[in-house]
Amino acid sequence: MSVTVKVAEAKAHLSELLARVEAGEEVIISRGNDPVARLSRVQKDNELTALIAEVRAARMRAKSVTNDEILDWKREGQRF
Repeated sequence: MSVTVKVAEAKAHLSELLARVEAGEEVIISRGNDPVARLSRVQKDNELTALIAEVRAARMRAKSVTNDEILDWKREGQRF
């Protein structure tokens, strides 16, 4: 979820906005109606490591694909 705030509001409520970012929200800062910056949470090493482990586990559970299947998908995509 994201929220958009103008520069003046961001300056006045920076601590509150940072707390929202820490909770997982994204904050877009705009000058007038033009977005100029995005505040988002910094991924910590342990979070990234957990994500990589999740992806690897999902890949291990995935069904193997043969070269013939890949070529069939490729040919199927060329029909359109």
